[in-house]
Amino acid sequence: MSDRVLLTGVSGFLGGHVALQLLNAGYTVRGSVRKLAKADKVRATLARAGADISRLEFVALDLLSDDGWAEAMADVRYVQHTASPFVLNTPSDPQELIRPAVEGTRRAIAAALAAKVERIVLTSSIAAIQYGQSDTSRAFTEADWSNVESPHIGAYAQSKTLAERAAWEMMDAAGRHDDLAVINPAGIFGPLLDEDPGTSSMLVQRLLDGKLPAVPKLAMSMVDVRDVAALQVDAMTNPAAGGQRCIASEGTYMMAEVGKMLVPAFPDRRVPTAELPNWVVRIVALFDRDVRDNMHEMGTVKRVDGKRGSERLGRPLIGTDVSSIATGKSLIEHGLV
Repeated sequence: MSDRVLLTGVSGFLGGHVALQLLNAGYTVRGSVRKLAKADKVRATLARAGADISRLEFVALDLLSDDGWAEAMADVRYVQHTASPFVLNTPSDPQELIRPAVEGTRRAIAAALAAKVERIVLTSSIAAIQYGQSDTSRAFTEADWSNVESPHIGAYAQSKTLAERAAWEMMDAAGRHDDLAVINPAGIFGPLLDEDPGTSSMLVQRLLDGKLPAVPKLAMSMVDVRDVAALQVDAMTNPAAGGQRCIASEGTYMMAEVGKMLVPAFPDRRVPTAELPNWVVRIVALFDRDVRDNMHEMGTVKRVDGKRGSERLGRPLIGTDVSSIATGKSLIEHGLV
């Protein structure tokens, strides 16, 4: 029998790719969904991607409920905790993001510890590393933590930081620090498995939909979903991953640079490559809360050191040009742009 992995958030963009790579590697995958009604769709999606779904099981788990967590850990050797809330619009109450992220992580860790699972892999984010920092002149590393007390940190970055810190605290308290491995991805792009574009992919969606004449002077670190999934799977058994964080980022790019990557692949699309003056974005911010909440990022380039991810996989990460074009093609195939 193959080793069983509990994968939370199997229906998500990253979760689906992790499931695909786990199944292709011969593992049995027990995927969690909030409602079992989603199971058939996930099963069909992974089968279409070429996975052997005979080793795919499902359980219903909620980040805000204790129900089912102990049972979900039965006969599980490894846990992949990818589930975390992500909303498209900034919530008026930050706890809408923070509470399920932190409580869900605590539930996953507590149940895994009680079941004596061999290793837990947690999907965190570079949002837990690079926000609320006064010095952005250097590349951030796995040794850095976002400052949750900063007035310039959003609810999502707070949620990822507090959730990851809670995971490390629980593992340390149990004397099992080295049995946790954390992956800290940048914005995740790449091919879609279904019509769910994920959140980061919406950047490419906006660049291709023809509605933007120009883009704000915003920078973003980016990584391909296939590389993040590969790092997640590697982290279950790689001795070097135990007790460590690992940034997954191919590089940092301005939105206009991403637009220029897309132009040759989509010649029939009006892809913006010019940048909006900051004063224009400030006017938009008067009427758009999400723009207003990100104004402090204008013109700031935060870089992260992605060497560790490349070293773990023993190869360069997939180029952002390849990744963003794959995103665009998938969006078009699924009728999303």
